[in-house]
Amino acid sequence: MNKLSPLHDKIYCALSGSAADAQTIAEIVNYQLDVHSIEVDEDPLVCSAATLVKNISYKYKEELSAHLIVAGWDRRAGGQVYATLNGLLTRQPFAVGGSGSFYIYGFVDAEYRSDMTRQECQEFVVNSLSLAMSRDGSSGGVAYVVTIDSEGVEEKCILGNQLPTFYDPDI
Repeated sequence: MNKLSPLHDKIYCALSGSAADAQTIAEIVNYQLDVHSIEVDEDPLVCSAATLVKNISYKYKEELSAHLIVAGWDRRAGGQVYATLNGLLTRQPFAVGGSGSFYIYGFVDAEYRSDMTRQECQEFVVNSLSLAMSRDGSSGGVAYVVTIDSEGVEEKCILGNQLPTFYDPDI
């Protein structure tokens, strides 16, 4: 399953938790952002999308089991990443989530740099996903990567046999 869902033209979210719950939140926010952007005749802000996700997640925290990371680019603040969880909203340089994230916190903390190039960022994400998938039975198969900047959106799908390995599979 592709766990990246568009919320608007330059805003996406990463889904984790119950697939149905996460997809429902993403669809509701996508609809609300579409209506909002038509009303104001401008693209929505990434923070606005993250706030909508946070509000829905908090309001229905007893009924829904989902965690969404919202990221994107807007005219006011450029590239942004927000973690949303049960009413919490925090802007971070990067965020990880889902069952595989527990395996890679040390890796991402050690490898993240704020001055990475576009290619280095994509490699960082693919390496992080590969490590998580190799250790978590609920993660994996392929890596979906979305890169968003002022120019637009680039989507990639890296198949399992093209993902890097960090161990010798013949042992």
